[in-house]
Amino acid sequence: MTLSPTRFAARLSVAALSFLTVLGTVPAGAQSSSSSSSNPSSGQLYAQEKAPSLIDPAGPTVSLISSEPVFTMAAGLNTCGYDEGLDQSAPVRKRVRDEIDQALARSEDARAKRDALCLYVAQHRLTGTETDVSQYVSLSLYLSPPPEMEITADLTEMPPDATQVSEVVPLLKAFAEAIDLHGIWLTVHHTYDEAADQVHDSLSAMIVATDLYLKMPASTYDGRRFIVVIEPMLSPGVVNARIYGTDYIVVVSPVDGKIRMTDVRHAYLHYVIDPLLLARANAVDRTQPILKEIRDAPLAFRYRSDTVPLTIECLIKAIEARTMDTGVPIYKIPGNIDRSELPRYEHERQVSIEKAEAVRVATVQHDMSQGYVLTQYFFEQMIQLEKDPASLKDNIGEMVYSMDVDQQVHRARNITFDKEADEDVLQRSQPRKLTGLDLAEAKLASGDAATAGTMAQKVIATETDSVQSVADGARAHFILARVDLMTGHPDQAVDDFQKTIATTKEQRLLAWSHIYLGRMLDLECRRDEALVEYKQALVVRDGQQDTRLAAERGVKAAYALKGHSCDEDSGDDDSAPHPPAGGGQAKAGQATPGQGSTQGPQ
Repeated sequence: MTLSPTRFAARLSVAALSFLTVLGTVPAGAQSSSSSSSNPSSGQLYAQEKAPSLIDPAGPTVSLISSEPVFTMAAGLNTCGYDEGLDQSAPVRKRVRDEIDQALARSEDARAKRDALCLYVAQHRLTGTETDVSQYVSLSLYLSPPPEMEITADLTEMPPDATQVSEVVPLLKAFAEAIDLHGIWLTVHHTYDEAADQVHDSLSAMIVATDLYLKMPASTYDGRRFIVVIEPMLSPGVVNARIYGTDYIVVVSPVDGKIRMTDVRHAYLHYVIDPLLLARANAVDRTQPILKEIRDAPLAFRYRSDTVPLTIECLIKAIEARTMDTGVPIYKIPGNIDRSELPRYEHERQVSIEKAEAVRVATVQHDMSQGYVLTQYFFEQMIQLEKDPASLKDNIGEMVYSMDVDQQVHRARNITFDKEADEDVLQRSQPRKLTGLDLAEAKLASGDAATAGTMAQKVIATETDSVQSVADGARAHFILARVDLMTGHPDQAVDDFQKTIATTKEQRLLAWSHIYLGRMLDLECRRDEALVEYKQALVVRDGQQDTRLAAERGVKAAYALKGHSCDEDSGDDDSAPHPPAGGGQAKAGQATPGQGSTQGPQ
């Protein structure tokens, strides 16, 4: 099968694959999830939300596409400090960010509209996780392409996570028009098509392999859709999976032709399995007694309170365990061996099979201890299905109706549940380990100026002509400048701030370097020169509130430290501002990168 993308979409040909099945009703409610989509209660069997605008009523059932509204929203978030996964992202993400920065540098109107957008984003940052970003992704699916950029459904017909940030749309539209974001989209759209080409084969292989395992026969189109949207401006470590009525949408960020296929497959399994079990919700409700046994499990409330989503998730986890890559190579019996040696080779093969099976069983036991207490039952049922020529669709009724509920309740009662749930893919699985300049920033924030300076010097000493090395060098000079201030070397600090300005493209580094220089000039009673620096900081500001407020304060009034006055004839050479040691809140009068910010741009 080949992929022939148009200018605006790269689609997976359903006719060529011929693997889709007739499926029943699907859950209502657009849900935001990671590898596991959220599902409604058994009573919510009919779609309530209007289909997102990117869905083509005449399009194929399975699509691999890009979306300009999603790009526009992601670009706006990047401009407003969304840096998650930047170092691991495809090069196009940094390219777009650079083009946006160049457009902002040319227009005060664009910067003002960027600031308004970023203020809104900052005020709606609720959790500090990717969940904050996911609400904007949800909204972007309901936006028409530029120049209209309008919401395509009534708020009552949209999912709650999208409506709670719907007021960002006019701000986003104004920002996009001010920097001609549509023009930037046109210059990079071919890169999106190339990314779709790279992802196509692996996505096709996953879908075909999944359907072959489930033995789901090809069937006629039934109005349901599974759509994968590629958006490199988002973190490649996150998969946004959603259910909108009859439509399943997954937003991914590809890098070098790879996406988090395990999470995409999980969403696809929901697409296949949800309607099979929802159509048998009454039978599934027989397992209500099991909910009493999982009250202490570290499950999301929807699983502890409703048997249908619990059963769906358990079946999917069982299928994933049966088909997982165990990491154990299955021994292959060599050809042309002597018959007398066959038992030995067969033994070797059986040992490898048993090792792989032990990994699968351990996975199931882990899922059970997490509270997905029907996983083992379905795992055993899938073993039988593998030996049966009939499909999952043909067997699902018997699996549900023949379940011995009392036996499953007894099994659940004997499980010792984990204290904590597995981390959601939308959240960081563990705190990021700081290295390099990130670690130097942390050291400086904690007051360890010597270590921070040493680490920054090492980066500068190994600097090359590569783009990344020059960028790292600029950031290292910014760290050294603040180290110089903390250690009482203002002349060296000025030199390092100026080197930062000369070499960096990062607006936050530029703005804060100008702010620092302005404050130092104020303390030297050179007010006119200080005003030039503060105004330049306003020109190159990064859209964050702390930067803008610091620069505006510098314009309104001269920076001063306690006991210092330009009315006095003071020749004190130690009047340069010093950032606070210890990484805490700045004291009044101290020159820092801004109240509430870190000791430098991240």
